[in-house]
Amino acid sequence: MELRHLRYFVAVAEEENVSRAALKLHVSQPGISRQVRDLEDEIGFPLFERSAKSVRLTAAGKIFLNESKAVLQHAADAVNKARAGIATPAEINVGYAPSGTVEILPRALRAFLGQFPGVRVNLQDLSVEEMLPQLLQKKLDLVLTVPPRKLPRELDMKQLDSYEICVSVSPKHPLAKSKFVGLAEMALEPIVVYSRKDYPDYHKQLEQMFATIGRKPRIASEHDGITSLIAAVEAGRGFALVPSCVSGMVGPRLKLLPVRPALPPTSIAALWRKEAKTELVTAFVAAALVNPEKVAGSKQASF
Repeated sequence: MELRHLRYFVAVAEEENVSRAALKLHVSQPGISRQVRDLEDEIGFPLFERSAKSVRLTAAGKIFLNESKAVLQHAADAVNKARAGIATPAEINVGYAPSGTVEILPRALRAFLGQFPGVRVNLQDLSVEEMLPQLLQKKLDLVLTVPPRKLPRELDMKQLDSYEICVSVSPKHPLAKSKFVGLAEMALEPIVVYSRKDYPDYHKQLEQMFATIGRKPRIASEHDGITSLIAAVEAGRGFALVPSCVSGMVGPRLKLLPVRPALPPTSIAALWRKEAKTELVTAFVAAALVNPEKVAGSKQASF
């Protein structure tokens, strides 16, 4: 039995006519009839009830039709996957949010490159507003970022980890000696923030947070990334709200203080296009994933 036997059988079954099946497959009518009969001889039972003008499936033929379609589809999928493997270069393009992935990204790279040492990983430090359009435009294969408020239907997402929101201050800041900081205390101090253009959701959440105590944030300066934001805090321009994971980035340069009552933790997730979940994307997400029980069901913020 060969795949062409199954293709001819499926065509005749769908058309219920040998002549139309022959036209559909661009083969001769005698040829297709002979191949179907050879198939019946090989399997040992009839697939069709034949009349002068049409053919109809037997009970066994109906069962065999479903299985034949599945075999043909599986064969087609195998060819497509193999072709994609040949055509796809050994590289993966990953966008990431620096402040939230300072722990995740090194771990993910170590594990991924240990499994795929020959693959080039192209990393792009981007804002949330930049990442999703580039992912949808196929400029990126995967992004590691704060989950969007509304997930585009073309994308899939896997939460990776979550972090406590802390107040970061310079060692000489008035709040530096506090054991924890509340919203009322924050409202009295200037705050260093990300730019509204690149992080609009961040600003909405910041305003909503201070609105709960009837205040507005006293914005001292806006920054397009974590590096300049940390520099501004270190220079004493104000405090900033950051995920606890940045402690490894700032070291003794800044103090990270707990917020009480605690704010919803910030979550970091992997996002990718559903139609482009390749072996490399799957492996990178697995490499980035940490302790599913820790991240399951947690509320999220965007700081």
